[in-house]
Parts: sequence; C-alpha cells; structure tokens
Amino acid sequence: MINTLVSLLGISAHDPAFWMPLVFFALLYTLLLACIVLDGFDIGVGCLALFASTPYRNRMLSLLAPWRDANGYWLLLCLVVFLAAFPLAWRSVLGQLYAPLCLLGAGIALRMAAFELRLRAPLSEQPFWARLFGVGSCMAALAYGWLLAYSVLPTHSGGGFAIFVVFVTFCGFASFCLLGACWLVMRQPGRLRVSAALWGRLAVRWAAAGAVAVSAALALGNPGVLLKWGGDVPWPMVLGLWGLLLLCFITLELTLRRLSYRRTAPAWLPFTLVLAVCLAVLGGIGYSFFPYLVLDDLTLWDASPMPDVAPFMLSALIVASPVIIVFNLWVYWRMFGESRPPEPPPFKSVR
Repeated sequence: MINTLVSLLGISAHDPAFWMPLVFFALLYTLLLACIVLDGFDIGVGCLALFASTPYRNRMLSLLAPWRDANGYWLLLCLVVFLAAFPLAWRSVLGQLYAPLCLLGAGIALRMAAFELRLRAPLSEQPFWARLFGVGSCMAALAYGWLLAYSVLPTHSGGGFAIFVVFVTFCGFASFCLLGACWLVMRQPGRLRVSAALWGRLAVRWAAAGAVAVSAALALGNPGVLLKWGGDVPWPMVLGLWGLLLLCFITLELTLRRLSYRRTAPAWLPFTLVLAVCLAVLGGIGYSFFPYLVLDDLTLWDASPMPDVAPFMLSALIVASPVIIVFNLWVYWRMFGESRPPEPPPFKSVR
C-alpha cells in the first residue's frame, strides 16, 4: 500500500511531506481510541446514573471522581491535534458534521459543569446536578453515535439514511452504556454489580447490532472500502475478525448473565471483552478510512500543513509525549480492578 501511495502522490517515501501526515494520523487515531475508551466509560456511567436509585447514583459518581477531570481532556487533545495537523480538513468536516459536533460540545460542557457544581452544591440540590450530569452524558453518547453514522456513508439524504442515523445513534448510546456497565461490574461488588450486569445485558445486543450496521454500511455504501476488504485482506483474516467479534459478544453476554444472577464469574472479564471489541471495531473503521480523513473526499496529504511547519509540530510532539505517557500511566493505572476504600493514615498516640 505504501508503494502505491508513493507512486500516486509522486513524492519519495523519505520525504517529510509523505510520512509526517502518517505520523499525525496515527497519533490522532490513538487519541481518538483513548477518548472513546477512557472518556467512554465515564460517559456510560453518567448515562446509567439516570436510571439508578439515589444511593447507587451517588456511589457511581464517586467512583468516577478520581478520573473525571483527566477524562475530559481526551476530546480536547483530539481536536487540538486535528486542528494543528490537518487544518485544511476543518471546512469539509464541519460542513458535514456541524450538528452532531454542536450536540457533542453541549453535552461535554454540561457534564463538566454539572459534576463540579454537584460537588459544591448543598445536599438538597445535589440530586438535580447529578441528573443534569446524566443528561449531558446522554447528549454526548448520542452525539458520538450520530457522528459515526454521518461519517460512514457518503450520501446524507433520503429516508433510508435517516433510519440508519437514528438506529446507529441509539446503538452508539447503548455501546457507551455497555462500556460504563462493564466498568462498574469490575469496580464495585454487591448489589451495584448485579444492577450493572443487568444494564449491560440490556445494552450488549444493541451494541452488537450497531457494529454490524456500521460495517455493512461501510462496505456496501463505499465501493472502495468493499474492494479493500475483499481484495487486499485475505478472506480467512476477515472471517477470523468476525468470528472474534462474535465470540467476544457471546462471552460478554454469558458472563453478564451469570453475574446478574450472583453466580461466580470473573468480574474483570466483561470490561476486558468490551475493550477488545472497541479495538477491533475502531481498527476496522480506521483501516476502511485510510488514507482518507473524509471518506472518498479528502486524503491525509490534502489536509496536511506545509512541510516547513510539520517538523516543528513533530519536535513538540517528541518533547511532550514522555510527559503525557508517564502522567496518564500514573493517573489511570488504578481504574482497573475492584475499588477499595482508602486506608486511614496511622496516628501516633499522644501522651
């Protein structure tokens, strides 16, 4: 594929004008994956908080507190990298995705404000801000599904497209709820784990249906994507990928079923399976889009900046990357496993 791109673009593979857009595309894709997973469980828990009783809702939001501020920065990092690395794509992207991006921005802002105001509000007003946090989470989850539906199909008109958008938007909402439910199953034992397993069982089939719908729309609505998967990828690998997804979804539902009936099952397994599904689905979408930023319209090199600006951006990335990696490993390593209350500090006796 690299040789084909080099011949089509007419530049050397060692030219920064060729390989630097690839570096920034890989960075943007990594940040987007982190945004969907790390901010995704936060959004999912917020959505589920609307359906939880007051004691459960308070516990769910307290579980989010250590990562709430850090989670909100992933989307901002994605937007900054996209604006800096591919400034010529903003006009095309905003022209097609203006409405869902506005809904996403409103949802994120509402979530951040509601969470902080709940911490500072009197006890009688805290349920109101908690529900508002859930509303903002639902807005963000629906916006992500809407963005995905608008991105995978080249035409944005007709009754069939409207039905597809509504269906994928709802499936995206269910996927975030599934991610949040599986994180709660891993983090919190007892009755909240049982309730989270029940919520996950309600969402898992809708998430699977959304993955199938997006994959079918990408393949059937874009001849180039169908040709790429049918000609460039060996069919045993394609069948193996679909078999892996099917196995993950089946195992996920069976595990959640056991946990919802208080039977013995690994509490960490559902969240691990959801992460595997996210990696597989987002990897397939990324491969389907490459080398386009806007499918069949705008490539990485069409949207990249001038070569004399890109080396400066890459130097800044090299300097900042170790700090970002170390900081996030330090922040997120405790989000896995069962939640444990902090131990009080030792006190010396005073005579």
